[in-house]
Amino acid sequence: MKFNLRYVLGISLISALAGFLFGYDWVVIGGAKPFYERYFEIVQFPGLQGLAMSSALIGCIGGAVISGWIGEKFGRRSSLMMAALLFTFSSIGTGAVGSFAWFMTFRIVGGFGIGIASATSPVYIAEVSPAKYRGRLVTLNQLNIVVGILAAQIINYLIAHQVPEGASDQFIQQSWNGQMGWRWMFWAEAVPATMFFILLFFIPESPRWLAKVSRWEKAEWVLQMIGGDEYARRARKEITESLADATQKVPLKTLLSHDIKPVLLVGIVLAVFQQWCGINVVFNYAEEVFSAAGYEVSDILLNIVITGVVNLLFCLLAIRTVDRWGRRRLMLLGSIGLSILYVILGISYYLELQGVIILVIIVLSIAVYAMTLAPITWVVLSEIFPNRVRGVAMAIATTSLWIASSILVLTFPYLNRGLNTHGTFWLYAGICMAGFMFIYRYLPETKGKTLEEIEKTLKG
Repeated sequence: MKFNLRYVLGISLISALAGFLFGYDWVVIGGAKPFYERYFEIVQFPGLQGLAMSSALIGCIGGAVISGWIGEKFGRRSSLMMAALLFTFSSIGTGAVGSFAWFMTFRIVGGFGIGIASATSPVYIAEVSPAKYRGRLVTLNQLNIVVGILAAQIINYLIAHQVPEGASDQFIQQSWNGQMGWRWMFWAEAVPATMFFILLFFIPESPRWLAKVSRWEKAEWVLQMIGGDEYARRARKEITESLADATQKVPLKTLLSHDIKPVLLVGIVLAVFQQWCGINVVFNYAEEVFSAAGYEVSDILLNIVITGVVNLLFCLLAIRTVDRWGRRRLMLLGSIGLSILYVILGISYYLELQGVIILVIIVLSIAVYAMTLAPITWVVLSEIFPNRVRGVAMAIATTSLWIASSILVLTFPYLNRGLNTHGTFWLYAGICMAGFMFIYRYLPETKGKTLEEIEKTLKG
């Protein structure tokens, strides 16, 4: 069967721009951290530091919670439009504030955008993608997250002026970096956020959502644009069967039914594991991770860019392997790989090794994560839930992911002080090993199957 890949790729890339903004908004704070902390005078307060870092994640939870309702009631495209507006409003506001309370408020607003985008974009791409290409196309969302992360890292590096070695907190606070630099890091996001909102007017609504709300004429038109008349006819038959018992409002008893509950639990565990595997502390707490290895502020900003480049290269590798190697194999590889690397990293910190060796191990860890758990978790989550509950189930899984991420970010300063850096990474190594065993036991392979075929497989 011949597909209109140019069309599918185009609408998938526009949807995946949500991932770019997700990545930028999520990581920009890491580069701004050494400067806004001095500006707001919270350097000596780990609780406030953790609150600043997790404020967007708190918003992510709220955004993820409402994403299911918005996506089911108004459609996937409308959800993405709302996320675009939230990103724009947050980026402008965060850079303009003069108080710590307002800083957190606008970060929470941006977090709502991340929560909505992270739940909606993978679902949209999965619902417009032919089964043969779905893994690679959904991974485009993660690729855009990685590009957004790298863009934030590069922009932060270019905006920040050189910080003299051994500079005091007061010097940094009074410098251009401490007064204006961190503001421009946030303001830069408003440009791609506005472009994303405009481009969303040029993509169609998800055909599976259109079918669910009985707009079959429009749904068939989109399916025909994707794969022609035969594809549209076959897809309509499968979608009709899968939606036989569907209603627009999904009652709780449906989510707790014997055929949905096990799949939902798998999705929740995988979502939580993607965060608790620990790699994201490197992005959010780069200053602490690299300063423990002997690096100064300016060197840390350069190291962050290095990790971003590696993140991008191995995400590109994931796009090539996801539909060849399969989701399950890559998830297993990522779990065991990170566990081993964290053990080595913990030993290195314990022996007080510094410099390049720590950077190399961290880069290897990011490479493994970028090729496996980072993109593949989103692919799996977009695939495993049945059509009739996909929006709500994805919202629950994504909410769980952001709750887990908030806990990770809030606890790291305390774990780092209580267990030291080596003990913290050994803890993450144990979590990764537990994740490996769960995936081995409960996650089936989904590559090459239509969403409706996956639904039948998981029911069986």
